[in-house]
Amino acid sequence: MAIQYFNPDGLNKNPVFTNVVSVLGYTKTIYIGGQDPIDASGNIVGKGDIKRQTKQVLANLETAVKAAGGIPENIVKWNIYLVQGQSLLLGFEAFQEFWGRRPNPPAVTTAIVSGLANPDFLIEMDAIAVMESNQP
Repeated sequence: MAIQYFNPDGLNKNPVFTNVVSVLGYTKTIYIGGQDPIDASGNIVGKGDIKRQTKQVLANLETAVKAAGGIPENIVKWNIYLVQGQSLLLGFEAFQEFWGRRPNPPAVTTAIVSGLANPDFLIEMDAIAVMESNQP
């Protein structure tokens, strides 16, 4: 399996995301449904605090990908749904703290939305991860 990360000339190069990720070979694809800022007990984390909520969502995504046998580095695509009026910059700061110095951040799409399933949710994220499969 080969995963290639591209930030081609003519597109903005941002250290927070990769513009294009290509996967070739026998792979296992993991689709992670929308994760909200709730803990394992169902409590909302960081009411009114986009950075804390983003950290919780990222922790939930990490738990989800690990449950399927992957690691955060296997995530190739994230979709971010951010409630209108929230700071995208603070959310990206939380992502950079989470991702650290790992190379090849995933491709990212962000949509500004009027609301989410719970009015206390400020952010939701879903993801796609790809990893080598042991199956032919």
